[in-house]
Amino acid sequence: MKRIIVLFISLTMMLCLSACSDSAASSETSSVQTESIDLQTASEEETLSANETDAIVPDNENINDPDETISENGSKILVAFFSRADENYGVGFIEKGNTHIIADMIAEEMNADTFEIVRVTPYPEAYNDCTDEAQEEKTANARPELTASVENFDGYDIIFLGYPNWWGDMPMPVYTFIESYDFSGKTVIPFCTHAGSGLSRTVQTLQDKLENAEVLDGFEIAGTTAQNNQNEAKEAVLSWLEKLDIVK
Repeated sequence: MKRIIVLFISLTMMLCLSACSDSAASSETSSVQTESIDLQTASEEETLSANETDAIVPDNENINDPDETISENGSKILVAFFSRADENYGVGFIEKGNTHIIADMIAEEMNADTFEIVRVTPYPEAYNDCTDEAQEEKTANARPELTASVENFDGYDIIFLGYPNWWGDMPMPVYTFIESYDFSGKTVIPFCTHAGSGLSRTVQTLQDKLENAEVLDGFEIAGTTAQNNQNEAKEAVLSWLEKLDIVK
């Protein structure tokens, strides 16, 4: 009888130890699973935080200051032009000259300064009277006085030079302008408006007179297009400028 009681007690103790062991194992497994979930959550939060940090970079850190762009990456550009309003061939009386319109398009696209070449004594308003006076001026190879000069001309690297084609040539005020400055080392890019003659020999004339500058082939457009079809004119200007591949 004593042996039976001892055997019963031994079996009971063994069952208790087995139950305790299973409970401890279950508790340990639960702890490991919880840590795994916590680590995954922390990893996701770190990734999200990193992405949010990249997304919150201030926009102005990627914006170049226009002055820095000109001085560090590109060239200082001037658009100098002679233009005449009043009565013009093919367009009647106008408030803004044909060449002036093209000059403004170039300046806007190239982020350039502008300078208008203006004769001290204005040409007559009527077309025929203007052509008579301009013809006399050309025959005399005159150099009419201008109203203003370019400040800090030496600071410009590229000069867009605009003018109407008058009798296959540049108007005399343009000669006054180009003879007033030292163009050495500069790039000169001609453009003109015309009534059918294109640039004529004006590019060659500029190359001859500005020997120490690089004078590129120019751009020409009909004055009637510049005045009456400005959308077409702008498309032509932008296409030409793109081919020049100038860093603004």
